[in-house]
Amino acid sequence: MSDSIIKDATSKMQKAVDSLTRELASIRTGAANASLLDRVNVDYYGAPTPVNQLATVSVPEARMLTVTPYDKSSVDDVLKAIQQADLGVNPTSDGTMIRITVPQLTEERRKEFTKDARKIGETAKVSVRNVRRDANDDLKKLQKNGEISEDELRGYSDDVQSLTDKFIKEIDTLCDKKEQDIMSV
Repeated sequence: MSDSIIKDATSKMQKAVDSLTRELASIRTGAANASLLDRVNVDYYGAPTPVNQLATVSVPEARMLTVTPYDKSSVDDVLKAIQQADLGVNPTSDGTMIRITVPQLTEERRKEFTKDARKIGETAKVSVRNVRRDANDDLKKLQKNGEISEDELRGYSDDVQSLTDKFIKEIDTLCDKKEQDIMSV
């Protein structure tokens, strides 16, 4: 029973790190990145649909993205959705393809993005700590019910803490790497 609590905690902590990775990918750095459009949804036949499901997103140059919708009649809808997403880019269309030139980031904007990355990292750390708290509570219930001894509780609690430390370190590493990407000119 207690092993399943540890496995469950590991799984939930990994999901927090995976979510962090996705969110950090959507923060813009100086270079073009296809994941910049991950959060953009297009109203396609009445349903909000992610851009990457409606079009091919590619990076032909370091500072340019191209979006080629599969359905040529949806080019204007995709263009409008990108403009409304407030990504700090100005897309242009030639009728079949959308070109997005990613501008250089100013120092002030880089610092803003760095703060955003730190905030997202802090949220992920809080999620991991909440998982730790829940796992420890579950282990204490097992000990209270007599299913595990006090020594086993201490051992399992140490395991949960080492898991927490491992995931917090991984979160810090991901945030530091993203910060370096943002601040590099």
